[in-house]
Order: sequence, then C-alpha cells, then structure tokens
Amino acid sequence: QVQLVESGGGLVQAGASLRLSCEASGRTFSVYAMGWFRQAPGKEREFVAVINWSGGNTRYAGSVKGRFTISRDNAKNTVYLQMDSLKPEDTAVYFCALGKRSFIDTRNNFQEEYDYWGQGTQVTVSS
Repeated sequence: QVQLVESGGGLVQAGASLRLSCEASGRTFSVYAMGWFRQAPGKEREFVAVINWSGGNTRYAGSVKGRFTISRDNAKNTVYLQMDSLKPEDTAVYFCALGKRSFIDTRNNFQEEYDYWGQGTQVTVSS
C-alpha cells in the first residue's frame, strides 16, 4: 500500500515563503511522476505543479509559475514544493499525488492521472 505524507504547511503573511514536503512509501517512488494540487474552501481541487520521474522536467499552473518550484530527491523518496512570494489567494489545502506514469505532459493537470494521494497540509496566507 502506498502512503504519501505531506508536511510543512502553516500560517504566513503575504510575501513569505514555505516549503512543503511529501514523503512516499510502499512503491518504487523514483519511477513515477509526482504532482501537487490544492483545494481552497468552496472550490474544486486544482493542479499546481508536477515533476517527472528524474526531476528533469516540470510543469506549473499559470497562477504559480515563477513563484513555486517543484523538486524531488529520489534517494529520500520525497518531493518538495518551494513556495515563494505567497499571496492570500494561495490559501488552500495542498495535496501531493503519485502519478500513473514516469513522464509528464498536459494530462498531468488532471487528477485522473494520479493513483495515490496524501492527506493534505493546510497553507494559510494572511494579507
């Protein structure tokens, strides 16, 4: 059974930074793409970022491009989301997800491309 455990969320002021982590267990982590999604109150879950199996290719939602950076450490079975210049509209529960494939393309913007999900970590950005 695959387990994904997120950490690193919290309450920060606008303009601050946070780094989320997601540690995986139970499957060969290094061969699969990993993604981050978020869900704000009253809204649908939305794509944030995805990274391919090796870390050599990434994709971002337009709303976070240039501010967020996704990375991974396959030796530690961990994927990260560095979030800089945070805005109040970034407030949401952030989820990591294990992809069904190694490589990434536009299909990774959709939840159906992921097999397993973490429980989420709350990020709150005050103005």
